[in-house]
Amino acid sequence: MQSEYEYIIKLEGITKVYGEGSAATYALQGVDLEIVEGDFVAIMGPSGSGKSTAMNMIGCLDVPTDGKYFFKGIDVSTLSQNQRALLRRHYLGFVFQGYNLLGRTTAVENVELPLVYRGIRAAKRRTLAMDALNKVGLQAVSHHTPGELSGGQLQRVAIARAIVTEPLVLLADEPTGNLDTARSIEIMKLLQSFNRELGITIIMVTHENEMAAYANRTVHFRDGLIESDQKHREDV
Repeated sequence: MQSEYEYIIKLEGITKVYGEGSAATYALQGVDLEIVEGDFVAIMGPSGSGKSTAMNMIGCLDVPTDGKYFFKGIDVSTLSQNQRALLRRHYLGFVFQGYNLLGRTTAVENVELPLVYRGIRAAKRRTLAMDALNKVGLQAVSHHTPGELSGGQLQRVAIARAIVTEPLVLLADEPTGNLDTARSIEIMKLLQSFNRELGITIIMVTHENEMAAYANRTVHFRDGLIESDQKHREDV
């Protein structure tokens, strides 16, 4: 029997309510979800289904109204705001649809930012950032600013920034939403390689079935509940 500690992420009866009384909206209505280390999970569902709220809970960007969230056996719902910030900083990486890069800052300097928050010295930061850019195939444009890069390159810089701290979990919110099909496939293959070769657990929100197929599991949300949870064959 699998113990709680073998799940890197475990949600138990997670409820999230916005507003009060007759104005109350239930974004999540008692969600149970277990994710093992090394999993690649695609989260899907229509707008308002609760998928983004669930991602915010997992990313420690929001707290549940009720229920428990365990990260490697630690009850996150008991942590203070500062402790949750430390968990994000040391164990989680984030990739967003809009890249969220600093426009006047070079690619390598953007990738260095999470290391600045960790207090890592400049020389070490540069080495780690260049290594991360090399992993996404962008070492040659490390000194280019975002305005000099294509959409696919911008997302690869964002991924390099997310993996430079060697996170246990990478949270990707519509990572191919602003890209054409060819660049989307390029990004998905990159994420898949990090999952398979580096063992990074990936949780990705997407609206596209073609992109979800790169994961090894798809969880569908509807009306604040998990509607289905299916494993894929790993042959993409």
